[in-house]
Amino acid sequence: VRRGGGQRDYSLSPRQRGWLAATAVVALSLLAIARGLTPSPTGRGTHQQLGLAPCWILERTGVPCPSCGMTTAWAHVARGELRRAVRANLAGALSAVAAVSAAPWLILSALAGRWLWLRPTLRITLIAATVWLAVAILDWAVRLAIG
Repeated sequence: VRRGGGQRDYSLSPRQRGWLAATAVVALSLLAIARGLTPSPTGRGTHQQLGLAPCWILERTGVPCPSCGMTTAWAHVARGELRRAVRANLAGALSAVAAVSAAPWLILSALAGRWLWLRPTLRITLIAATVWLAVAILDWAVRLAIG
């Protein structure tokens, strides 16, 4: 949408601003929870500290699933241990880093009442999701290959 003078209108409705603020709060809450966890030295199983069951796939097959290590990766990112996070699960590390960087952007955009720096479009979202999924699958394949 263009305004007079050819400028794009990136303004946000009060409802959109609320959703952005809520999304930022969720991201920051997940990071705070991850910070309270002790990363598993094995690189997976950290989620069990939250009372969740062990990985069903890993228990039954002995093979880790694509999401094994994601909570551990978040716990490492919350401590600034990026190398360890990547070793635990690259897609999980990317998700946590995205949360760290997106939260301030979402809050500032909500406060400003308009998208700052970048307005996410369906195309951008689909590209990001596809790249994330490809990274998750490739990282899983590499973890399976190296044991």
